[in-house]
Amino acid sequence: MIDFGLKDLVDIFLVTMIIYYSYRVMKESRSINVFVGILVFIVIWLLVSQVVQMRLLGSILDKLVSVGVIGLIVLFQSEIRKFLYNLGAHQRMEPLMKLFGGHKKEQVDRRLIMPIVSACMNMARDKEGALIVIERNVHLDDLTETAGELIDASISQRLIENIFYKGSPLHDGAMIISNKRIKAAGCVLPVSHKKDIPKELGLRHRAGMGISEDSDAIAIIVSEETGRVSVAINGEFRLRLSFEDLESVLTNEWAKQLTS
Repeated sequence: MIDFGLKDLVDIFLVTMIIYYSYRVMKESRSINVFVGILVFIVIWLLVSQVVQMRLLGSILDKLVSVGVIGLIVLFQSEIRKFLYNLGAHQRMEPLMKLFGGHKKEQVDRRLIMPIVSACMNMARDKEGALIVIERNVHLDDLTETAGELIDASISQRLIENIFYKGSPLHDGAMIISNKRIKAAGCVLPVSHKKDIPKELGLRHRAGMGISEDSDAIAIIVSEETGRVSVAINGEFRLRLSFEDLESVLTNEWAKQLTS
């Protein structure tokens, strides 16, 4: 007689949730074939080691599983980081974050916001493309130190416009603002592979979406083709923003920066 209790039901439910969220993560990263391959391998491993009980083949597969877990962590490190960040950023985790000093709203001086807004609107009027990333809780040091040009300057409307001027060598990259300063420019960002991004949005928009998916950064995009201003936050676009809209978004969202 099979002894099936509440603990077994919870066990099955948790395993199902793990498989489901793994499927979602790999589907978003276009690795669904890898997910199917992993499931097939797990089924074969269970059949060999638990059902048929082939000792030699089972021991080989056991070794492959132990090494394969490390390989999967390395292969999907960005997806795992995103999942853990979303878990920690969940509203139900706020009491725990407050215990460790997180989720404190920080006042953002309007003098920091207005140079960015004014520069974006001027560049939009002249149809000069731009991609500005404002770092919040998730650090972007890997982007600024490997592919970008370090600047470390105060936020200035004229400096922003000069960097994204069409004749500037840093025009095609992204500017990263960190700790209320322009930290770097000409940075290369991860590109989003979401299929529901409108076709009229170009590579800058996909890069802005990509960094907003991998971190909690605010990405401001000025289209070189249309002159429209957009913002990407938490994997979602806010398109066709006016001067007032952009000021409001930065005022509200930048204040959500997590401080230690």
